[in-house]
Amino acid sequence: MRLINAIPVGPESRLVFVGAGGKSTSMFRLARQVLADGFARVIVTASTHLAISQINWADHHFVVSEVEDFKGIDLANYSGLILITGPTRHDYRTEGLPFSTLAALDQLASQLESALLVEGDGSRRLPLKAPAAHEPAIPPWAHGVVVCAGLSGLGEPLAEGYVHRPEIFSALSGIKVGEQVTVDGLAAVLGAAKGGLKNIPPDAIRYALVTQVDSPELAGQAKQLGDLILPNYNAVIATDLKSECDEVKAIYRQVAGVVLAAGGSERLRRPKQLLDWQGQPFVRVCAETALAAGLAPVIVVTGAYQSEVVKALHGLAVKIVHNPDWGEGQGTSVRTAARYLSGLERVSAAVFSLVDQPQIPVRLIETLLEAYSAQNYPLVVPLIDQRRGNPVLFDRVVFPDLLKLSGDSGGRQVYSKFTKLMVPWYDRRDGLDVDTEEDYRNLTDSF
Repeated sequence: MRLINAIPVGPESRLVFVGAGGKSTSMFRLARQVLADGFARVIVTASTHLAISQINWADHHFVVSEVEDFKGIDLANYSGLILITGPTRHDYRTEGLPFSTLAALDQLASQLESALLVEGDGSRRLPLKAPAAHEPAIPPWAHGVVVCAGLSGLGEPLAEGYVHRPEIFSALSGIKVGEQVTVDGLAAVLGAAKGGLKNIPPDAIRYALVTQVDSPELAGQAKQLGDLILPNYNAVIATDLKSECDEVKAIYRQVAGVVLAAGGSERLRRPKQLLDWQGQPFVRVCAETALAAGLAPVIVVTGAYQSEVVKALHGLAVKIVHNPDWGEGQGTSVRTAARYLSGLERVSAAVFSLVDQPQIPVRLIETLLEAYSAQNYPLVVPLIDQRRGNPVLFDRVVFPDLLKLSGDSGGRQVYSKFTKLMVPWYDRRDGLDVDTEEDYRNLTDSF
């Protein structure tokens, strides 16, 4: 994946890059990809210093000392990557723009329908850093903030050669100066209000951009880091910026779990939600599987047999969402779940499971999540015995269509509209479901 696949950019985008480990490279790389996708121009600037050498990364460079200077620049006549900085200093760096000048540039970018990317602090080209009292300089109108960290600093001493402002990093991480930097310590810094989250506007999208992921070992550490900090970020993006066209190796996002358990079991003539599976009710087993796979939150859509189903779920950390229209078909339960999930801004996708498939293993759900992290498809579907199976992962982009569903065919109604990633799964027993007593016998006899 390209960076722009992980951090979407439109003409209204206002993104601020902070942190260390390839912040400038990431910002300019994203700007180039915006242009490659057909935009006439993208404006790049900084509220902090830039190296003079970085001026050469732009197509056009303009120096602004105060707001009035914009009157002498007609950016509408220029296309490509436009860099706006303050004057050059004696130390071969450019001055950053103050908030008043950035605000004027924001208005100008809006008139030109141009994205605006801003570098918000410095790191002395080190892989890791902690912010000082005066930084990062993030304008209050920023739509998104990209917090960067380079994994080459892991395992190295917490010292000036690897970490910018090691004393502050030490206070936030609990690691003593001179000791090795650990994943847990880096996670503490990135998740701290005075660390990675410092000065981020309340409504801004938070991206953690983990760079220098250039080995299987570092990929594993990036995944571990993502698990730790994801509660504080909308997405954790693992990248290797040395790759020119597929720098994004994985995107870790919050994925919810949905257990569809509202049906009336007309053909079975008893509630399938409460059938026994190895000593537990179907619905409880399905919910426990979703929780064990790391899905959060896990919601159970109920309808028929509401009180009995709720009782079977007692003690589990799940959210019960009742579907009053359950009698009209499974589509209404999918719609009910999508309505609830649409109100949870941090949820990027959901795995929908059927209550009559208690045999689905945790590993199958984890496989769907791994495929989604690596390839970013709107639909991720298991291919079981050469047939589409369940559970199915739906990206948030599909939710508006799920809100329109009706009838009994559920999420299959949107399959033709979105690109699907089919993930092979080789245990054909996981394609079984239960509609009749014979189905139930076949399922239990198979295990």
